[in-house]
Amino acid sequence: MRFLVLLGAPGAGKGTQAMILAQRLGLPHVATGELFRAAVRAGTALGREAQQYMERGELVPDAITVDMLLERIDRPDAGEGVILDGFPRSRTQAEALEAALLERGMAVDRALLVDVPAEDLVGRLSGRWVCRLAGHPYHVISNPPRIPGICDVDGSALEQREDDRPEVVRARLARQLAPMQSVVEYYRARGVLRTVDGRQPIDDVTRDLIAAVETVRPGA
Repeated sequence: MRFLVLLGAPGAGKGTQAMILAQRLGLPHVATGELFRAAVRAGTALGREAQQYMERGELVPDAITVDMLLERIDRPDAGEGVILDGFPRSRTQAEALEAALLERGMAVDRALLVDVPAEDLVGRLSGRWVCRLAGHPYHVISNPPRIPGICDVDGSALEQREDDRPEVVRARLARQLAPMQSVVEYYRARGVLRTVDGRQPIDDVTRDLIAAVETVRPGA
């Protein structure tokens, strides 16, 4: 079984790569956010427990998250392995995951970092604009309007949401990057971290991620 952890800052393209890798490698993409929602919808014991925290606006405790992950990897479709996305987000969570896997005689085979410099992330995240009338999305780099500042669909003016302004994006990244870096260092110290340049075209990032994964074989 291959247990892969995909790491990357917001805007690095981690979510896109997770879906591509799941298809290319034939492994389920396990996103913790979706795990929570699915468990709540199904009304499982863990889902009900997690919902109590979510309704109060609190973080779900690491122990509950790890139990959900262990429950997920016991399903038949995860027999060959999983691609974990969204957890761990801190060193404490990485340690909790390692301890739980160790009890099963397992470990993280590869931690894959889609690495993009902070200023590039700011450019990607702050480049988003929407039209005032219907919220049609645009991006100054990847999906620009035909006429700057005007929606292609309805001709209304484009505007930038407060959360997408460069100064807001920088502040948000400053809060998020430090915990992620602690996870990166944790897996680097264990010799399982592989870093891929996330500034490359999507296909090239995928190629490099798969090359990193293919050096790991079940039981190796």
